[in-house]
Amino acid sequence: MQAQQALELSTAAVLPDTAKTEEIRRQLAKRLADVICIPSSQLTPQERHMAGDILVELMRDADINLRESVAKRLVMLNEAPRTILVILAKDDIQVARHVLEESKSLSDSDLIQIARKVSGAHRKVIARRRKVTDSVVDVMVEFLEEDVVETLLKNKGTSFSETALQRILTISRSHQPYVSLLIKRDELRPSHGLTMFWWADESNRRKILHRFAVTRSVLQETCHDLFPKASADGWSDAPVRKALQFIERRQRNRAALERSDYDSLEEAIDATVETGLTRKMTEEISYIAGIKPATGAQILTDKTGESIAILCKAPGLKRDYIEKIWRALKRPVHDAEGNTHPELARVIRTYDEISTDKAQTVLRYWNWSLTSSLSADVLRHIKDGVIPREEEYGAAAITAALVFGHRR
Repeated sequence: MQAQQALELSTAAVLPDTAKTEEIRRQLAKRLADVICIPSSQLTPQERHMAGDILVELMRDADINLRESVAKRLVMLNEAPRTILVILAKDDIQVARHVLEESKSLSDSDLIQIARKVSGAHRKVIARRRKVTDSVVDVMVEFLEEDVVETLLKNKGTSFSETALQRILTISRSHQPYVSLLIKRDELRPSHGLTMFWWADESNRRKILHRFAVTRSVLQETCHDLFPKASADGWSDAPVRKALQFIERRQRNRAALERSDYDSLEEAIDATVETGLTRKMTEEISYIAGIKPATGAQILTDKTGESIAILCKAPGLKRDYIEKIWRALKRPVHDAEGNTHPELARVIRTYDEISTDKAQTVLRYWNWSLTSSLSADVLRHIKDGVIPREEEYGAAAITAALVFGHRR
C-alpha cells in the first residue's frame, strides 16, 4: 500500500496545477459548508463555529462564484455562524443579496452594522426583507436614498419609528412619491397626513382628506361639560383653551363678529370681491371664521386651492362663496371656452365631497397645529430652517415648522 504524502506546511510549498488547486478549494469549501449545515442534534456548537472559522479564512481569496455558492448554501440555515454570514452580507452584491434578503440568522444589530458599511444596492436588498424592524429602518433612512426609502415604504413587513417617519415626511416636501407611499402606511398619524396636505398634489390631497377628515363626536361628547367650566374660569389656562377650541362644535367666532365692521362672514367676503383680499380683510375673514390670521393666510395663498373649500365648508358658507373668494384672489374663474376653470372646478368638487363636520375637523386641526405652538423658540426654529423636536416642543411645533418653512 502506497504511503500517503505528508502535508507540506512550508510557506514555500506551491501546487503547480492552478485548476487543481481551485477544485480542491471548492470541494473543501463545500465540505465545510456541509458540516456547518449538520443538524444541531448531530454537531456541537463548538465544532460548527470551528468549521465556520476555517471557511472564513478559505473564502478570503476565493473567487466570486465560490463565495456565492457558499452564501446560497448557508442562507437558509437558522444556526449558521453569524460571523461568516456578516462577511458574506458585506461582500459583492452578487454574493450578499442571498444573505441580506433571506437569512433569518442575522440579528438587528448585525443588519444595523451591515447597513452602515455597505452600498445603496445592499441597503435596497435589506429593505426587501420579509421583516425589517424600526431600529434597522432608522439606520436605513439616515442615508436618504430614494430607491431604498421607497422600497421600505412599499414593504408591508417594515416598521417605522416616529423618527424615521418624521425624516421622510420632511423630505417628502420635495419628493412627491414619498407622499403617495406614506399615505398608505398604517403608522401615519393625522398630524403627518394633514401636514403633508400642504405640499401634496391633487390626487394625494383627496386621499389625505378621505383618510384624516373625520368627525370629532367622541371628543365632543367626552369633553362637553368642560366648556362651561373653562368659560367660568375665564379661559385662563391657555393649553386648555386651545384644546377645547379644537374640540368645540361651533366654528364661527361670535366674539370676533361682534367686534367686526361686518354683520356676517358672508358680508365680509362680499366686500372683498371689489377690493380684493388685502391683509386686513384676510385677518377679518380669518377671525370671524374661527381661525388665526396665520392659518387664514396659509389657506388663502394655497396654490391649488383645495384648502379654500375647507375654509368655506367648515363655517357653513354656501358654495357660491368659493367663487367669490376665487375672484377676490384674482384667480381665473373661466377657461378659454367659457367653462368653469379646471382649478376652480377642483376646489368646488372638494367642497361637495366633504361634510361640514369633517371640514371643521380639518380646519380646526390646521388652526391648532399651525398656530398653537408659535412661541419665540419655535419661530426661531422656522427662521433657521430647523425642525423642532417633538418631545420638547410637541407635534404642533413640527407641523408649523414644516409648513411655514416649506412656504419660505
